[in-house]
Amino acid sequence: MRCARYLLQLVRSGRTTAQRSPLLLSPSPAQLIAHHSLQQQVLRHFHCSPVSAKSRPVPARFVTEDETKTTKSLATQDNLFEQVAKESKTKATFNQVIDVFTKRDIRRRGHVEFIYAALKKMAEFGVERDLSVYNKLLDVFPKEVFVPRNFIQRMFNHYPRQQECGVQVLEQMESYGIMPNIETKVLLVQIFGEKSHPMRKYQRIMYWFPKFKHINPFPVPQPLPEDPVDLARLSLTRIANDLDAKITVYQLPCTDITESGEEISLPHIVGIQSPSQVQLLAKHNPNKPVFVEGPFPLWLKKTCVYYYILRADPTPLEEKVEETYDPERCFDYPLQLDLDLDRDLGDEESFDVDDLDEGPVFAMCMTSQGDQATLNQWISGLQQNNPILGKVPTLFRLDAGTRELQGAADAEPAHSHRPHPGSQREDPQPADHPEAVVEEESRRSHWMKQ
Repeated sequence: MRCARYLLQLVRSGRTTAQRSPLLLSPSPAQLIAHHSLQQQVLRHFHCSPVSAKSRPVPARFVTEDETKTTKSLATQDNLFEQVAKESKTKATFNQVIDVFTKRDIRRRGHVEFIYAALKKMAEFGVERDLSVYNKLLDVFPKEVFVPRNFIQRMFNHYPRQQECGVQVLEQMESYGIMPNIETKVLLVQIFGEKSHPMRKYQRIMYWFPKFKHINPFPVPQPLPEDPVDLARLSLTRIANDLDAKITVYQLPCTDITESGEEISLPHIVGIQSPSQVQLLAKHNPNKPVFVEGPFPLWLKKTCVYYYILRADPTPLEEKVEETYDPERCFDYPLQLDLDLDRDLGDEESFDVDDLDEGPVFAMCMTSQGDQATLNQWISGLQQNNPILGKVPTLFRLDAGTRELQGAADAEPAHSHRPHPGSQREDPQPADHPEAVVEEESRRSHWMKQ
Protein backbone atom coordinates (compact mmCIF):
# COMPACT_ATOMS: atom_id res chain seq x y z
CA MET A 1 0.00 0.00 0.00
CA ARG A 2 2.75 2.41 0.87
CA CYS A 3 4.49 1.73 -2.47
CA ALA A 4 1.37 2.55 -4.47
CA ARG A 5 0.83 5.73 -2.44
CA TYR A 6 4.39 6.89 -3.11
CA LEU A 7 4.03 6.24 -6.84
CA LEU A 8 0.82 8.30 -7.00
CA GLN A 9 2.54 11.25 -5.32
CA LEU A 10 5.45 11.13 -7.72
CA VAL A 11 3.11 11.25 -10.78
CA ARG A 12 1.22 14.26 -9.35
CA SER A 13 4.45 16.13 -8.60
CA GLY A 14 5.73 15.54 -12.19
CA ARG A 15 2.59 17.03 -13.77
CA THR A 16 2.77 20.20 -11.69
CA THR A 17 6.42 20.83 -12.56
CA ALA A 18 5.71 20.29 -16.25
CA GLN A 19 2.88 22.85 -16.13
CA ARG A 20 4.94 25.40 -14.20
CA SER A 21 8.15 25.13 -16.30
CA PRO A 22 6.85 27.03 -19.37
CA LEU A 23 5.70 29.85 -17.14
CA LEU A 24 8.95 30.04 -15.29
CA LEU A 25 11.10 29.73 -18.51
CA SER A 26 8.99 31.89 -20.88
CA PRO A 27 11.26 33.40 -23.66
CA SER A 28 11.64 37.09 -24.34
CA PRO A 29 10.33 38.78 -27.59
CA ALA A 30 13.85 38.98 -29.03
CA GLN A 31 14.25 35.26 -28.51
CA LEU A 32 10.94 34.61 -30.25
CA ILE A 33 12.01 36.68 -33.31
CA ALA A 34 15.35 34.91 -33.50
CA HIS A 35 13.62 31.56 -33.18
CA HIS A 36 11.19 32.47 -35.99
CA SER A 37 13.97 33.60 -38.32
CA LEU A 38 15.86 30.37 -37.61
CA GLN A 39 12.81 28.37 -38.61
CA GLN A 40 12.55 30.35 -41.88
CA GLN A 41 16.22 29.71 -42.65
CA VAL A 42 15.76 26.04 -42.03
CA LEU A 43 12.72 25.93 -44.28
CA ARG A 44 14.49 27.95 -46.99
CA HIS A 45 17.41 25.51 -47.08
CA PHE A 46 14.94 22.66 -47.18
CA HIS A 47 13.09 23.94 -50.32
CA CYS A 48 16.09 25.04 -52.43
CA SER A 49 17.74 22.76 -54.98
CA PRO A 50 20.99 20.98 -54.05
CA VAL A 51 22.87 22.67 -56.94
CA SER A 52 22.05 26.18 -55.75
CA ALA A 53 22.87 25.23 -52.16
CA LYS A 54 26.39 24.13 -53.13
CA SER A 55 27.06 27.14 -55.38
CA ARG A 56 27.94 30.50 -54.00
CA PRO A 57 25.34 33.29 -54.16
CA VAL A 58 25.82 35.64 -57.14
CA PRO A 59 24.63 39.24 -56.88
CA ALA A 60 21.85 40.21 -59.25
CA ARG A 61 22.77 42.26 -62.34
CA PHE A 62 20.22 44.57 -63.91
CA VAL A 63 20.24 44.61 -67.73
CA THR A 64 19.36 47.87 -69.44
CA GLU A 65 17.14 48.21 -72.50
CA ASP A 66 20.04 49.22 -74.74
CA GLU A 67 21.90 46.00 -73.96
CA THR A 68 18.87 43.88 -74.78
CA LYS A 69 18.41 45.64 -78.12
CA THR A 70 22.01 45.08 -79.15
CA THR A 71 21.97 41.41 -78.24
CA LYS A 72 18.72 40.75 -80.08
CA SER A 73 19.67 42.72 -83.17
CA LEU A 74 21.83 41.59 -86.08
CA ALA A 75 24.73 43.78 -85.03
CA THR A 76 26.47 40.98 -83.15
CA GLN A 77 26.18 38.62 -86.12
CA ASP A 78 27.44 41.28 -88.51
CA ASN A 79 30.43 41.79 -86.25
CA LEU A 80 31.12 38.07 -86.45
CA PHE A 81 31.38 38.28 -90.24
CA GLU A 82 33.63 41.33 -90.02
CA GLN A 83 35.92 39.74 -87.43
CA VAL A 84 36.46 36.46 -89.26
CA ALA A 85 36.72 37.95 -92.77
CA LYS A 86 39.04 40.86 -92.15
CA GLU A 87 41.50 40.28 -94.99
CA SER A 88 39.40 38.87 -97.84
CA LYS A 89 35.74 38.12 -98.45
CA THR A 90 35.56 34.84 -100.33
CA LYS A 91 33.57 31.63 -100.24
CA ALA A 92 36.13 29.99 -97.93
CA THR A 93 35.88 32.78 -95.35
CA PHE A 94 32.07 32.71 -95.53
CA ASN A 95 32.07 28.97 -94.82
CA GLN A 96 34.54 29.60 -92.02
CA VAL A 97 32.11 32.04 -90.37
CA ILE A 98 29.36 29.41 -90.51
CA ASP A 99 31.67 26.81 -88.96
CA VAL A 100 32.61 29.20 -86.17
CA PHE A 101 28.95 29.80 -85.30
CA THR A 102 27.94 26.12 -85.39
CA LYS A 103 30.86 25.05 -83.17
CA ARG A 104 30.40 27.87 -80.69
CA ASP A 105 27.15 26.58 -79.20
CA ILE A 106 25.71 23.10 -79.54
CA ARG A 107 22.16 24.44 -79.04
CA ARG A 108 22.60 26.96 -81.87
CA ARG A 109 21.27 29.91 -79.87
CA GLY A 110 20.57 32.92 -82.09
CA HIS A 111 20.58 30.88 -85.31
CA VAL A 112 17.68 32.88 -86.80
CA GLU A 113 19.52 36.19 -86.42
CA PHE A 114 22.68 34.61 -87.78
CA ILE A 115 20.93 33.31 -90.90
CA TYR A 116 19.32 36.70 -91.60
CA ALA A 117 22.71 38.37 -91.25
CA ALA A 118 24.31 35.77 -93.52
CA LEU A 119 21.69 36.36 -96.23
CA LYS A 120 22.54 40.07 -96.20
CA LYS A 121 26.29 39.40 -96.41
CA MET A 122 26.20 36.83 -99.23
CA ALA A 123 26.45 39.43 -101.99
CA GLU A 124 29.55 40.96 -100.39
CA PHE A 125 31.28 37.57 -100.30
CA GLY A 126 30.20 36.68 -103.85
CA VAL A 127 28.30 33.51 -102.87
CA GLU A 128 24.75 34.66 -103.62
CA ARG A 129 24.53 32.16 -106.52
CA ASP A 130 26.18 29.17 -104.85
CA LEU A 131 23.81 26.33 -103.99
CA SER A 132 26.24 24.58 -101.63
CA VAL A 133 26.43 27.71 -99.46
CA TYR A 134 22.64 27.86 -99.17
CA ASN A 135 22.54 24.22 -98.13
CA LYS A 136 25.21 24.86 -95.52
CA LEU A 137 23.21 27.82 -94.26
CA LEU A 138 20.12 25.62 -93.87
CA ASP A 139 22.25 23.14 -91.96
CA VAL A 140 22.60 25.75 -89.19
CA PHE A 141 19.01 25.05 -88.06
CA PRO A 142 18.69 22.47 -85.26
CA LYS A 143 17.42 19.13 -86.53
CA GLU A 144 14.07 17.56 -85.55
CA VAL A 145 13.22 20.36 -83.13
CA PHE A 146 10.71 22.30 -85.22
CA VAL A 147 8.96 19.26 -86.70
CA PRO A 148 5.24 19.24 -85.72
CA ARG A 149 4.21 16.14 -83.76
CA ASN A 150 0.46 16.24 -84.36
CA PHE A 151 -2.15 17.88 -86.56
CA ILE A 152 -2.81 20.65 -84.02
CA GLN A 153 0.79 21.87 -84.21
CA ARG A 154 0.62 21.79 -88.00
CA MET A 155 -2.64 23.71 -87.92
CA PHE A 156 -1.31 26.52 -85.70
CA ASN A 157 1.95 27.13 -87.61
CA HIS A 158 4.48 25.37 -85.38
CA TYR A 159 7.50 27.64 -84.64
CA PRO A 160 6.45 30.44 -87.03
CA ARG A 161 9.62 32.52 -86.62
CA GLN A 162 11.89 29.67 -87.70
CA GLN A 163 9.62 28.69 -90.58
CA GLU A 164 9.58 32.26 -91.84
CA CYS A 165 13.38 32.30 -91.77
CA GLY A 166 13.52 29.09 -93.81
CA VAL A 167 11.10 30.53 -96.37
CA GLN A 168 13.28 33.64 -96.62
CA VAL A 169 16.30 31.50 -97.53
CA LEU A 170 14.31 29.80 -100.31
CA GLU A 171 12.98 33.14 -101.57
CA GLN A 172 16.49 34.50 -101.95
CA MET A 173 17.42 31.37 -103.89
CA GLU A 174 14.39 31.95 -106.09
CA SER A 175 15.29 35.59 -106.73
CA TYR A 176 18.75 34.58 -107.97
CA GLY A 177 17.37 31.75 -110.11
CA ILE A 178 18.95 28.90 -108.14
CA MET A 179 17.15 25.57 -108.27
CA PRO A 180 17.32 23.47 -105.07
CA ASN A 181 18.60 19.89 -105.16
CA ILE A 182 17.84 16.72 -103.24
CA GLU A 183 20.15 17.79 -100.40
CA THR A 184 18.00 20.88 -99.86
CA LYS A 185 14.90 18.71 -99.62
CA VAL A 186 16.49 16.35 -97.08
CA LEU A 187 17.56 19.27 -94.91
CA LEU A 188 14.08 20.83 -94.98
CA VAL A 189 12.46 17.53 -94.03
CA GLN A 190 14.86 17.04 -91.13
CA ILE A 191 14.40 20.60 -89.87
CA PHE A 192 10.70 21.43 -90.45
CA GLY A 193 9.05 18.20 -91.56
CA GLU A 194 7.10 17.41 -94.71
CA LYS A 195 4.00 19.42 -93.71
CA SER A 196 5.52 22.87 -93.28
CA HIS A 197 5.70 26.21 -95.09
CA PRO A 198 9.36 25.90 -96.19
CA MET A 199 8.63 22.47 -97.66
CA ARG A 200 5.64 23.87 -99.54
CA LYS A 201 7.84 26.67 -100.89
CA TYR A 202 10.37 24.09 -102.04
CA GLN A 203 7.68 22.14 -103.90
CA ARG A 204 6.46 25.26 -105.69
CA ILE A 205 9.99 26.18 -106.78
CA MET A 206 10.59 22.68 -108.11
CA TYR A 207 7.30 22.84 -110.04
CA TRP A 208 7.76 26.22 -111.75
CA PHE A 209 11.52 26.48 -112.27
CA PRO A 210 11.81 23.69 -114.86
CA LYS A 211 8.94 25.25 -116.81
CA PHE A 212 10.58 28.70 -116.99
CA LYS A 213 14.19 27.56 -117.30
CA HIS A 214 14.34 27.54 -121.11
CA ILE A 215 11.48 29.90 -121.87
CA ASN A 216 13.76 32.77 -122.97
CA PRO A 217 14.58 32.42 -126.70
CA PHE A 218 17.59 34.73 -126.28
CA PRO A 219 19.27 33.55 -123.06
CA VAL A 220 22.08 35.54 -121.52
CA PRO A 221 25.08 33.35 -120.69
CA GLN A 222 26.03 32.96 -117.05
CA PRO A 223 28.60 34.16 -116.25
CA LEU A 224 29.08 36.96 -118.73
CA PRO A 225 32.41 37.12 -120.59
CA GLU A 226 34.97 39.26 -118.82
CA ASP A 227 36.81 40.27 -121.98
CA PRO A 228 35.31 43.60 -123.21
CA VAL A 229 35.67 42.55 -126.85
CA ASP A 230 33.75 39.30 -126.30
CA LEU A 231 31.13 41.19 -124.29
CA ALA A 232 30.74 43.68 -127.15
CA ARG A 233 30.34 40.79 -129.66
CA LEU A 234 27.59 39.27 -127.53
CA SER A 235 25.78 42.58 -127.04
CA LEU A 236 25.86 43.63 -130.70
CA THR A 237 24.63 40.20 -131.80
CA ARG A 238 21.64 40.50 -129.48
CA ILE A 239 20.82 44.01 -130.72
CA ALA A 240 21.17 43.28 -134.44
CA ASN A 241 19.18 40.02 -134.42
CA ASP A 242 20.39 39.23 -137.96
CA LEU A 243 22.22 36.04 -138.80
CA ASP A 244 23.86 37.65 -141.84
CA ALA A 245 25.31 40.56 -139.83
CA LYS A 246 29.10 40.70 -139.74
CA ILE A 247 31.03 41.75 -136.63
CA THR A 248 34.29 43.59 -137.21
CA VAL A 249 36.92 44.42 -134.58
CA TYR A 250 38.47 47.71 -135.65
CA GLN A 251 40.78 48.08 -132.66
CA LEU A 252 41.77 45.92 -129.71
CA PRO A 253 42.43 47.40 -126.26
CA CYS A 254 46.13 48.04 -125.88
CA THR A 255 48.66 50.39 -124.33
CA ASP A 256 50.84 52.62 -126.50
CA ILE A 257 53.87 54.70 -125.56
CA THR A 258 54.28 58.13 -127.16
CA GLU A 259 57.54 59.85 -128.11
CA SER A 260 57.57 61.70 -124.81
CA GLY A 261 57.40 58.38 -122.92
CA GLU A 262 53.79 58.72 -121.78
CA GLU A 263 51.63 55.60 -121.71
CA ILE A 264 48.29 55.85 -123.51
CA SER A 265 45.54 53.22 -123.27
CA LEU A 266 43.71 52.73 -126.57
CA PRO A 267 40.08 51.57 -126.28
CA HIS A 268 38.46 48.68 -128.12
CA ILE A 269 36.19 49.38 -131.11
CA VAL A 270 33.80 46.65 -132.24
CA GLY A 271 31.19 47.24 -134.96
CA ILE A 272 28.42 45.28 -136.68
CA GLN A 273 26.74 45.74 -140.07
CA SER A 274 24.48 43.50 -142.15
CA PRO A 275 24.45 43.23 -145.99
CA SER A 276 21.03 44.92 -146.11
CA GLN A 277 22.43 47.89 -144.20
CA VAL A 278 25.33 48.12 -146.67
CA GLN A 279 22.87 48.27 -149.59
CA LEU A 280 20.75 50.84 -147.78
CA LEU A 281 23.76 53.06 -147.13
CA ALA A 282 24.87 52.80 -150.77
CA LYS A 283 21.51 54.25 -151.84
CA HIS A 284 21.76 57.18 -149.43
CA ASN A 285 21.72 60.70 -150.87
CA PRO A 286 25.28 62.15 -150.55
CA ASN A 287 23.87 65.64 -150.05
CA LYS A 288 22.20 64.67 -146.78
CA PRO A 289 24.28 64.02 -143.67
CA VAL A 290 24.43 60.92 -141.52
CA PHE A 291 24.51 61.07 -137.73
CA VAL A 292 26.48 59.26 -135.09
CA GLU A 293 24.27 59.10 -131.98
CA GLY A 294 24.71 57.68 -128.54
CA PRO A 295 25.48 56.35 -126.09
CA PHE A 296 22.44 54.10 -125.59
CA PRO A 297 22.41 51.74 -122.58
CA LEU A 298 21.99 47.99 -122.83
CA TRP A 299 21.57 45.90 -119.68
CA LEU A 300 22.83 42.34 -119.57
CA LYS A 301 21.60 41.22 -116.15
CA LYS A 302 23.57 43.50 -113.79
CA THR A 303 26.07 44.72 -116.37
CA CYS A 304 25.38 47.88 -118.36
CA VAL A 305 27.12 48.49 -121.69
CA TYR A 306 26.72 51.36 -124.17
CA TYR A 307 26.48 51.34 -127.95
CA TYR A 308 26.44 53.93 -130.75
CA ILE A 309 24.55 53.97 -134.04
CA LEU A 310 25.06 55.48 -137.48
CA ARG A 311 21.71 56.66 -138.82
CA ALA A 312 20.04 59.17 -141.11
CA ASP A 313 16.89 61.24 -141.06
CA PRO A 314 13.72 59.66 -142.46
CA THR A 315 13.15 60.04 -146.19
CA PRO A 316 10.44 62.57 -147.14
CA LEU A 317 7.29 61.26 -148.78
CA GLU A 318 7.98 62.97 -152.09
CA GLU A 319 11.34 61.20 -152.36
CA LYS A 320 10.13 57.73 -151.43
CA VAL A 321 9.99 55.18 -154.23
CA GLU A 322 7.69 52.21 -153.81
CA GLU A 323 9.33 48.96 -154.75
CA THR A 324 7.29 46.32 -156.49
CA TYR A 325 7.57 42.89 -154.98
CA ASP A 326 7.48 39.68 -156.93
CA PRO A 327 4.53 37.59 -155.73
CA GLU A 328 6.57 34.40 -156.25
CA ARG A 329 9.50 35.68 -154.20
CA CYS A 330 8.48 33.75 -151.10
CA PHE A 331 5.95 30.92 -151.02
CA ASP A 332 6.00 30.37 -147.26
CA TYR A 333 5.44 34.00 -146.24
CA PRO A 334 4.02 36.15 -149.08
CA LEU A 335 4.62 39.89 -148.78
CA GLN A 336 1.21 40.86 -150.14
CA LEU A 337 -2.16 39.25 -149.55
CA ASP A 338 -5.26 40.10 -151.62
CA LEU A 339 -8.17 38.43 -149.90
CA ASP A 340 -11.81 39.13 -150.72
CA LEU A 341 -13.45 38.70 -147.34
CA ASP A 342 -17.14 39.14 -146.64
CA ARG A 343 -17.67 42.15 -144.37
CA ASP A 344 -20.55 42.80 -142.07
CA LEU A 345 -22.49 46.06 -141.95
CA GLY A 346 -20.87 46.95 -138.60
CA ASP A 347 -17.29 46.49 -139.81
CA GLU A 348 -15.23 49.61 -140.43
CA GLU A 349 -13.15 49.59 -143.56
CA SER A 350 -11.04 52.60 -142.54
CA PHE A 351 -8.87 52.62 -139.43
CA ASP A 352 -5.94 54.71 -138.29
CA VAL A 353 -2.44 53.33 -137.75
CA ASP A 354 0.27 55.49 -136.20
CA ASP A 355 3.28 54.67 -138.35
CA LEU A 356 6.38 56.53 -137.17
CA ASP A 357 9.46 56.46 -139.37
CA GLU A 358 12.59 57.10 -137.30
CA GLY A 359 14.98 56.81 -140.19
CA PRO A 360 17.35 54.03 -141.31
CA VAL A 361 20.14 52.66 -139.12
CA PHE A 362 23.27 51.83 -141.13
CA ALA A 363 25.64 50.40 -138.50
CA MET A 364 26.31 50.02 -134.76
CA CYS A 365 29.42 49.89 -132.64
CA MET A 366 30.63 49.54 -129.06
CA THR A 367 33.66 51.16 -127.51
CA SER A 368 34.93 51.86 -124.03
CA GLN A 369 35.72 55.49 -124.86
CA GLY A 370 32.91 57.27 -126.67
CA ASP A 371 34.54 60.51 -127.78
CA GLN A 372 34.64 61.97 -131.27
CA ALA A 373 38.19 60.87 -132.04
CA THR A 374 37.43 57.22 -131.19
CA LEU A 375 34.21 57.21 -133.20
CA ASN A 376 36.10 58.75 -136.14
CA GLN A 377 38.20 55.59 -136.23
CA TRP A 378 35.01 53.57 -136.49
CA ILE A 379 33.76 55.72 -139.40
CA SER A 380 37.12 55.37 -141.13
CA GLY A 381 36.92 51.59 -140.76
CA LEU A 382 33.40 51.58 -142.25
CA GLN A 383 34.69 53.34 -145.39
CA GLN A 384 36.39 50.13 -146.54
CA ASN A 385 33.02 48.48 -147.23
CA ASN A 386 31.04 51.72 -147.61
CA PRO A 387 32.98 54.14 -149.86
CA ILE A 388 30.02 56.52 -149.94
CA LEU A 389 30.93 57.69 -146.42
CA GLY A 390 33.80 59.63 -147.99
CA LYS A 391 31.25 61.85 -149.77
CA VAL A 392 28.58 62.11 -147.06
CA PRO A 393 29.05 64.62 -144.19
CA THR A 394 29.00 63.00 -140.75
CA LEU A 395 27.56 64.81 -137.74
CA PHE A 396 28.03 63.72 -134.12
CA ARG A 397 25.18 63.81 -131.61
CA LEU A 398 26.81 62.56 -128.45
CA ASP A 399 25.21 62.73 -125.04
CA ALA A 400 27.61 63.42 -122.18
CA GLY A 401 27.22 62.18 -118.65
CA THR A 402 28.03 58.45 -118.82
CA ARG A 403 31.00 56.93 -117.11
CA GLU A 404 32.57 55.72 -120.35
CA LEU A 405 32.53 59.06 -122.14
CA GLN A 406 35.49 61.38 -122.17
CA GLY A 407 35.95 64.84 -123.59
CA ALA A 408 37.00 65.19 -127.21
CA ALA A 409 39.77 67.58 -126.20
CA ASP A 410 41.32 64.89 -123.97
CA ALA A 411 41.20 62.19 -126.61
CA GLU A 412 42.36 64.08 -129.72
CA PRO A 413 45.99 64.58 -128.57
CA ALA A 414 46.06 61.00 -127.30
CA HIS A 415 45.32 59.44 -130.69
CA SER A 416 47.38 60.00 -133.77
CA HIS A 417 44.38 59.30 -136.00
CA ARG A 418 43.11 62.29 -137.90
CA PRO A 419 39.37 62.87 -138.12
CA HIS A 420 37.57 62.15 -141.32
CA PRO A 421 37.57 65.19 -143.67
CA GLY A 422 33.86 64.86 -144.33
CA SER A 423 32.93 64.47 -140.64
CA GLN A 424 32.02 67.41 -138.52
CA ARG A 425 30.52 68.02 -135.10
CA GLU A 426 26.94 69.20 -134.92
CA ASP A 427 26.97 72.24 -132.64
CA PRO A 428 23.82 73.86 -131.32
CA GLN A 429 22.57 76.96 -133.08
CA PRO A 430 23.60 80.24 -131.43
CA ALA A 431 21.00 82.29 -129.66
CA ASP A 432 21.58 85.20 -132.07
CA HIS A 433 19.67 83.42 -134.88
CA PRO A 434 16.31 82.30 -133.49
CA GLU A 435 14.76 82.12 -136.99
CA ALA A 436 17.13 79.35 -138.04
CA VAL A 437 16.23 77.34 -134.95
CA VAL A 438 12.50 77.71 -135.63
CA GLU A 439 12.93 76.72 -139.27
CA GLU A 440 14.94 73.63 -138.33
CA GLU A 441 12.36 72.53 -135.73
CA SER A 442 9.46 73.04 -138.14
CA ARG A 443 11.19 71.00 -140.82
CA ARG A 444 11.85 68.11 -138.41
CA SER A 445 8.29 68.13 -137.11
CA HIS A 446 7.02 68.06 -140.69
CA TRP A 447 9.13 64.97 -141.41
CA MET A 448 7.98 63.25 -138.24
CA LYS A 449 4.33 63.84 -139.14
CA GLN A 450 4.89 62.40 -142.58
